[in-house]
Amino acid sequence: MKRFFLSLLLCLPLFAHAIVEGELLEPEQAFKFSARLTDAGTIEVRYKIEDGYYLYRDKFKFEITTPEVSIGAPTLPPGKVKQDEYFGKVETYRHDVKITIPLKNANSNLQTVSLKAVSQGCADAGVCYPPITQTAELKLATATPQVSEPLSGLAKLKQLGASLGGSTDEFLPPEVAFKLNVTVKDGNTLLADFKPEPSYYLYRDKISFTLKNSTGISIAGVKLPAGDIKTDPNFGKTEVYHQPFQAVITLKRDTQQAEKVTLVATFQGCSEKGICYPPINKTFNLSLAELTKTVTSASIQPEKTSAEQVTPETAAPAQPSGNETSSESSTIERLFQGGNFWLIISFFFGAGLLLALTPCVFPMIPILSGIIAGQGQHLTKARAFVLSLSYVLGMAITYALVGIAAGLSGSLLSAALQNPWVLSTFALVFVVLAFSMFGFYELQLPSAIQSKFSNASNKMKGGSTIGVFIMGVLSAVIVGPCVAAPLAGALLYIGQTHNVWLGGSALFAMAMGMGVPLILVGVSAGALLPKAGGWMNAVKSFFGVLLIGVAIWLISPVIPTVAHMLLWAALLIVSAIYLKALDPLPTNAHGFAKFWKGVGIITLIAGVAMLIGALSGGRDILQPLSGLRASAAETASGATETTSLQFKRVKNIAELESQIQEAKGKYVMLDFYADWCVSCKEFERFTFSDPRVKAKLKDAIMLQADVTLNSLEDKALLKKFNLFGPPGIIFFDKNGAEIVPAKIIGYVPAEKFLNNLNTHMR
Repeated sequence: MKRFFLSLLLCLPLFAHAIVEGELLEPEQAFKFSARLTDAGTIEVRYKIEDGYYLYRDKFKFEITTPEVSIGAPTLPPGKVKQDEYFGKVETYRHDVKITIPLKNANSNLQTVSLKAVSQGCADAGVCYPPITQTAELKLATATPQVSEPLSGLAKLKQLGASLGGSTDEFLPPEVAFKLNVTVKDGNTLLADFKPEPSYYLYRDKISFTLKNSTGISIAGVKLPAGDIKTDPNFGKTEVYHQPFQAVITLKRDTQQAEKVTLVATFQGCSEKGICYPPINKTFNLSLAELTKTVTSASIQPEKTSAEQVTPETAAPAQPSGNETSSESSTIERLFQGGNFWLIISFFFGAGLLLALTPCVFPMIPILSGIIAGQGQHLTKARAFVLSLSYVLGMAITYALVGIAAGLSGSLLSAALQNPWVLSTFALVFVVLAFSMFGFYELQLPSAIQSKFSNASNKMKGGSTIGVFIMGVLSAVIVGPCVAAPLAGALLYIGQTHNVWLGGSALFAMAMGMGVPLILVGVSAGALLPKAGGWMNAVKSFFGVLLIGVAIWLISPVIPTVAHMLLWAALLIVSAIYLKALDPLPTNAHGFAKFWKGVGIITLIAGVAMLIGALSGGRDILQPLSGLRASAAETASGATETTSLQFKRVKNIAELESQIQEAKGKYVMLDFYADWCVSCKEFERFTFSDPRVKAKLKDAIMLQADVTLNSLEDKALLKKFNLFGPPGIIFFDKNGAEIVPAKIIGYVPAEKFLNNLNTHMR
């Protein structure tokens, strides 16, 4: 019996976190240190940081141990802000960091100086290293002063990017920043290996594959690993890939003979420095062997990155990918080292506890109680606990398997999730589930099907551990239709994450939360929990409100902001009425009635504020009445300013040149924008809305190129100014000539943007 439970527990995905233990690198390997003299007065320190590790920016200390020699303040590049569990907001470095240190009072007779460097870092697995001390001997005699050369145009742009908060490194072309190789695994499977460069990442939901000019062959499914959760200020939580990963493409073939196919891979990514690339298409010509034969090689010919049609070329043999195992290992490591994993598991466990308080779970209580009562006088607390746990595990594993199925099927929906019809359908499903939680109707299987499962359960022997486990499985099937609303809502969410492990683990945690009261009942012979009552229906109503909120959130990208705000207002106001916000309290009202009355009033005020804000021109969900404040300020001052800069759109180079020609005598600003560009939204919200920026540009001509569609005209405009994608801002003087030093690539805050304007637009 003990072996049975051990085997069950070892199979659960929750325990896969343990694989990362014992694989930590030594600090000298995780943080490789080197130092050199770039000239007679400057030391360059470099740390090469392994994947899955990071260094704290504020933990560096440097010291020269050679007498009569000193150093100045080190120059450290900006780090990436991280919300640390213990230190709060801190800056960290990943992959690679270079630090320059000025050397002072160096005696010309000295041959070497000794540098001592102290650093401290951690692993994503949750282990932090103590401070690391490393030393280096630097030979002064070998230091050669750098020759000052005139700055080229590219160097000047680099220098400008650094002054505006960016890196001095040049942005890589898309085919270098995001490398892709496709190989044929067998007659029905293709492997796509992506390799983003350090400080670049790919969006998970922007990856798709299509077959072109392929008769009798189609893509049956695409399996993608879990990504890293990245929080964007405008798009919320999205999954991205910073490390190499592999996509498995399953084909469906109508014929057995050898075939040639053309695969088009579409993907999109960004640089951490603030620039996002347009969607990238890459085409591969592949040769599929006969299905009856073993495929040993793939014939592919990658084309240049393009969105245009390609001409098939003669396929050249390529070696199969040799990094499949390492790719899968890194994927598992990244998944179980992710900081959000336990947060999601905890959330679903809590949801299970709430669901356990609904009447839907109570039919399981007599089943489990009957099993325990059948043990007679020989029942002990330990035996009752083992039987209860076996029953709950049977139920939980059933839910976990459903979650895995949801994760697998979710990948088939990823390509169309931004379609209004798909999002509306998902939202409608959530509304249907919500109304079932309110008790308007009940979602369940036909009674005939439920009866068959119930009869099978009744015939099962209840005394043995395995028998109790199987009864838990059957009970989950019987009672499952009763909790179909919250269960289906969870499956829809997991289906959009395309994550097999997360799906199984999350629903397993939810089922274990539902099983906690059952274990209590088993151990205490059913004496701990109260009977189902009307108060438990309030829990279901609470879930219903949450499901409608999810439905509103789902369709928010495809509806106007005013409609979005009106929907939230309606939900809040109706919920407040159900909480009796408008009903008078009885004279003898108890504490809970007063509490819920207060919650109802707050909800009502929030809903009315949202309604007034939407109808008065407010378009900020978090600040619905901001439109009223702006209107009052404009009325008092007689101003009619808008919240952000107003642009005139240009579609191609000809229109741009025409507008510049007409604007002689005025400065011109050209802004490159796209709907999918996060940094473009930041410009609109934080920089272009700044009153000082608007005042400085009030006499300038404001032009904007919308490159969302990435058409040929869009590409030509980007190429004209050596841009890979938005955001990019180009300035022209009063004679129509480009002000090259003023060019901005990537997001900059209002203060730095204003400084740039004051420098180049006098």
